[in-house]
Amino acid sequence: MVKRAFTTEGTLTGAQVRAARAWLDLSQDDLSKASLVARRAIQDFETGKGATKPRTVSDLRTALEKRGIAFLFVDKRAVGIDASESTTEK
Repeated sequence: MVKRAFTTEGTLTGAQVRAARAWLDLSQDDLSKASLVARRAIQDFETGKGATKPRTVSDLRTALEKRGIAFLFVDKRAVGIDASESTTEK
């Protein structure tokens, strides 16, 4: 088995956004306020309904990364999230 290193380059998924919100204890409304993305757009992205605009994905990613979340990829395929120690301090 070949181990591959995680990178932070790849296409963000709805599952990663849900996981990040859960880790940070953010509601969709909280993320909406932080990212300036409509709650409905967040809901649709997380559930895979419809096409999501690249700007929406970028805004969500930026808002969550500012809170210490790193999105992990292997070969640009989404594999999870990581959180800095500061996100665990409440």
